[in-house]
Amino acid sequence: MGNIRVLIIEDEVKLARFLELELKYEGYSVTVSHNGREGLNTFLSEKFDLVLLDLMLPELNGIEVCRRIRKVSDTPIIMLTAKDEVMDKVSGLDSGADDYMTKPFAIEELLARMRVAIKHSTKKTVEQSKNILTLKNITVDTDKRLVKVSGDVIELTKKEYELLVYLIKNKNIVISREQILNAVWGYSYMGETNVVDVYVRYLRSKLDDVYNEKYIHTIRGVGYFVKDEEE
Repeated sequence: MGNIRVLIIEDEVKLARFLELELKYEGYSVTVSHNGREGLNTFLSEKFDLVLLDLMLPELNGIEVCRRIRKVSDTPIIMLTAKDEVMDKVSGLDSGADDYMTKPFAIEELLARMRVAIKHSTKKTVEQSKNILTLKNITVDTDKRLVKVSGDVIELTKKEYELLVYLIKNKNIVISREQILNAVWGYSYMGETNVVDVYVRYLRSKLDDVYNEKYIHTIRGVGYFVKDEEE
């Protein structure tokens, strides 16, 4: 794993040092930063395969760092925080984080989630090829990560985009919340399927509500699906 580069942005010096030593022991190449602005600049000036990002940071908080990274990169980001409220979790994921760890956590679990995030990212990179997906008047250029509805460009967050792509790739098939969690978030999300419902609402507010069209259908108690045919 010597060629896998990890950036740790964590202001708790002892925790950052502990993580650095553990990851180096596992064979990762590690860089540490103790504040948000410095961490962001480090990320922008070098190449990393994964970022461990604390939520509460001096100068720039983790949410803002995550947003800025997502403007230029799909590098996996795992958020670290002492908070455990659902809205903090949603805010972190909505800003583009791939995963979320609440302190204190077991190093073994973090390492497992890092492996999943890196594997998921590598798989997506390999799979990326010229591909246009369509659903009614929606077109998705997966090379450019560009979503258009009737020619209008739609701004979606990373997870909104991945959810939409997954639904369209499986159109006319009812998909359970658990399947969506596993496919879009890349690991079993410990039964917190409400996150899927939150993101479906986000998509509906940007697509269904704006274009007065029912794209995402709910099968109560089962999951969601999209279809090309009209009602």
